[in-house]
Amino acid sequence: MSLYGALLTGVSALDANSRALAITSSNIANLNTVGYKTSTADFSTFLAGNGFGGEIAPSSVQVSSAQQLSKQGLLNSTGNSTDMALSGNGFFIVTPTPTLLNQADFYTRAGSFAPDASGRLRNAAGFYLKAWQLTPAGNMPANRSSLVPINLSSLNGTAQPTANVTLKANLQASTVAVGAYAPGDMTAGNVPPAFEQSINVFDSQGASRPMKLSFVKTGPDTWAYEVAYQGPLTDIGGAGNNPVANGTLTFNADGTLATPVSGFQSFTVPWDPSTGLLPQPLTLKFGTANLASGVSQFDASSQLTSANIDGAPFGSLSSVSVDDQGFVTALFDNGIEKRVYKIPVATFANPDALAATTGNAYLVTDNSGTPTITEAKTGGAGSIVSNSLESSTSDLAREFANLITTQRAYSAATRIVTTADQMLQELMQIKQ
Repeated sequence: MSLYGALLTGVSALDANSRALAITSSNIANLNTVGYKTSTADFSTFLAGNGFGGEIAPSSVQVSSAQQLSKQGLLNSTGNSTDMALSGNGFFIVTPTPTLLNQADFYTRAGSFAPDASGRLRNAAGFYLKAWQLTPAGNMPANRSSLVPINLSSLNGTAQPTANVTLKANLQASTVAVGAYAPGDMTAGNVPPAFEQSINVFDSQGASRPMKLSFVKTGPDTWAYEVAYQGPLTDIGGAGNNPVANGTLTFNADGTLATPVSGFQSFTVPWDPSTGLLPQPLTLKFGTANLASGVSQFDASSQLTSANIDGAPFGSLSSVSVDDQGFVTALFDNGIEKRVYKIPVATFANPDALAATTGNAYLVTDNSGTPTITEAKTGGAGSIVSNSLESSTSDLAREFANLITTQRAYSAATRIVTTADQMLQELMQIKQ
């Protein structure tokens, strides 16, 4: 190997160790960057010749940066419901511009998401989180390739109409039965009820609607009941629609419910067209046959112990939560919880070959393979951990050790250059 070859070897060593210093410096600088993955400096020899015929081939050095994107970082709790981390394989799918369609997706482990001024979830680097938008019933969309930025501003509020009324009551066994009764007599005022109670149900717009439950004893262990709305209803055929439901309850000798055996009656309330409401189905639940779990007949005062009425009035968005499967659930101040989005996870055959971009995000390359978009905790994808962030995988102690070894290697390379230079100087001074 010539002196010039030795000089070039020393220069390549200086260049390689400079690049290694840059890699180590980046790891240290990103010590607190959420989801950052450490890179390592991989050194390899670079031969200028083949060394045939006894010739000494100068062995220079080159360095490349090797990403360690598949390495898991430590998860730290933050207490923020929109902070997310991935435990296991995969990446969040994000976009830098939420309003542009058909642009390339980016992939990141940085889950420090928070709503922007428009209500879209964006991380600290400015990337918007994409997810599947669920149907109104909370089901996955038919097109799994359709991902949209999560927008919390679209969740203005919601109401839930009442579908079930579960009664717990007692009808006094010693009540005297009426002589004659026809369905609708109590609502029409022809027969006074032995017991009546008003309850409120919610319509589809969240308004409270008063319903009156009336009971009258018509025979031994036999009671008639009517359900009437205390307001205007659609008049069908000029006969009106109150009561909206009526029927008969019978009891066993021990006071437990005998019929209806099903324990419930379903009916529909035909709201008046002026309300703008569609007919609303309701189910009145009396309890379980042969048990005293709902409506019973004992010789004690008739009373309604409780009426469990589902549904809720209008409520505004209070907060959101994310579970380990990626379901984004909207929590409203009326107590309703509604699944609105599901966050997918992208996995790659070779994630370490992804191309890094600004903002701790990555793009697909030929070597990384195409992404597999799947649900969390399925197909090798990791789970989503809410209220947490993934820490950088940089180890400060290891990086400081790398700084020392890089500095020593750089200093040694300068000796190669200065020594080769001195020998060349001596060579040039031979004729002097």
